[in-house]
Amino acid sequence: MKVVTVFGGSGFIGRYVVREIAKTGARVRVAVRRPESAGFVKPMGDVGQVVPMAANIRDDASVAAAVDGADTVINCVGILFPEGKQTFDSLQAEGAGRVAAAATAAGAERLIQISAVGTDADSDSAYARSKAAGEALVTEAFSGATIIRPSVVFGPEDDFFNKFATIARLAPALPLIGGGHTLFQPVYAGDVADAVAAAAQTVKSAGTVYELGGPRTCSFKELMEIMLAEIGRKRLLIPIPFLAASIQAGAMEIASSLPLAIGIGPITPITRDQVTLLKKDNVVSGDFPGLEDLAIDATAMETILPTYLGRYRRGVWHS
Repeated sequence: MKVVTVFGGSGFIGRYVVREIAKTGARVRVAVRRPESAGFVKPMGDVGQVVPMAANIRDDASVAAAVDGADTVINCVGILFPEGKQTFDSLQAEGAGRVAAAATAAGAERLIQISAVGTDADSDSAYARSKAAGEALVTEAFSGATIIRPSVVFGPEDDFFNKFATIARLAPALPLIGGGHTLFQPVYAGDVADAVAAAAQTVKSAGTVYELGGPRTCSFKELMEIMLAEIGRKRLLIPIPFLAASIQAGAMEIASSLPLAIGIGPITPITRDQVTLLKKDNVVSGDFPGLEDLAIDATAMETILPTYLGRYRRGVWHS
């Protein structure tokens, strides 16, 4: 039985990856910082097949222990905004390189790195630069590494539709940053996981970069309209210039670092770096293979959004 180590396997994309890898019959190690909080992944396989284990992607020893004896290593670790020691560079660049180097030292046969569409070493966005640095370190440390670059990923636990649906519940208007013209090609988390599982079992995927996008390209404004229609709420959509949005995001970042008196914890609706990312379209380039090359039919947003956005409708209790 093959052994597969999945870093970040309890995260949004990681949990879908764990489920699909378990279906192949492999033993799955879910390498996370807090294994006691990742117990929900155990039922994704047979008894004892899926095992959470402690590993900090910033620590050489724990990473080495997590990949020891693994046939395949998959790195799903990623963040949308930095917090304390969890920075873009420490996780998405240095951490990715650390995992790749450890996988090589352990004699792993395959390595799959989850990156992102829009990765760019020269980007003004720290997120995009760190993803590019991570890819470079991975391919340097592990010969034949597979890179998976999804566009914005949607699903029940996403931080995109859920974020703006939450704002729509509380505010009379939604911001259209930069006018809402930025294009996206949302891809379902389950399709991303299917792609990872397929790549892990396909020899020809070694050394290949895949860009994953859904079947429909929409502007940011169109996505907000789709979300609002799904939750049955009418909200003003107000265009906001990038500069004004960046200033507002900076204020939100400061506010989110402070404990809220109402006791719901810190929230960061959007960051300055995310505003910067919105200045460029987030769609597949067409220069790399995608879902279809892995024999996967892209899932439409309209199929999945009703399964989780309904809780934001008026009159529906929301935790």
